[in-house]
Amino acid sequence: MDLNADLGEGFGSWPMGDDSALLDVVTSANVACGFHAGDPSIMRRVTGQAVERGVAIGAHVGYADKAGFGRRFVDIEPAALRDEIVYQLGALDAFARIAGDRVRYVKPHGALYNTIGHHEAQAAAVVGAVADYDRTLPVLGLPGSAWLRLATEAGLTVVHEAFADRAYTPEGTLVSRREAGSVLHDADEIAARCTAMATGRPITDHTGGALTVEAASICVHGDTPGAVDIARRVRAALEDAGVTLSPFGR
Repeated sequence: MDLNADLGEGFGSWPMGDDSALLDVVTSANVACGFHAGDPSIMRRVTGQAVERGVAIGAHVGYADKAGFGRRFVDIEPAALRDEIVYQLGALDAFARIAGDRVRYVKPHGALYNTIGHHEAQAAAVVGAVADYDRTLPVLGLPGSAWLRLATEAGLTVVHEAFADRAYTPEGTLVSRREAGSVLHDADEIAARCTAMATGRPITDHTGGALTVEAASICVHGDTPGAVDIARRVRAALEDAGVTLSPFGR
């Protein structure tokens, strides 16, 4: 099982999360590429630290929406979105190569991640951007999404992702952040859910039903309060359950 986190999401003097501490816990780092968050200096720092720790670097691409942290839908033309994704991939890959590695996979962020779960034109644009840049890059996403279906049809490698601290609908989609209880905060509950997902056992969905989530990577959000403690608890619980942790993007 891979353990990933969204990192590099500060901007200038405004920090977001503890990137250095999380890099000691996760196996893959989804690094913001400067559109929804991040900037060149942060990208250089985080990619350098990731390489030092042997953590796989992923491009965390998103809408150009720093004010909304990339969590607002943008009605952008598919051709323009395709170019913006290529731009972000190239920028992060440059810093990853300076650090001695390269971008190993792609994971969309926030509203873009949710939108391309069902928006065929935008999903196709993101798939096209990855194929244009490097079709050997695996893409990370939610099982059943249009994004992963179109990526599979394009011959890209797809990786199913689960979320440690997000509530699920009975259909296996994420509960909107606008709804109460959409984000979990109890570290013990989160760790137990992750262990269940990693060992093929069901978790409880938002309505109280049983839901089995199949995934090769689990995301712990870097901007959640107590993120470092949650990530450490999750990793310890997985290892105690005999789950081997390693990056998929190698």
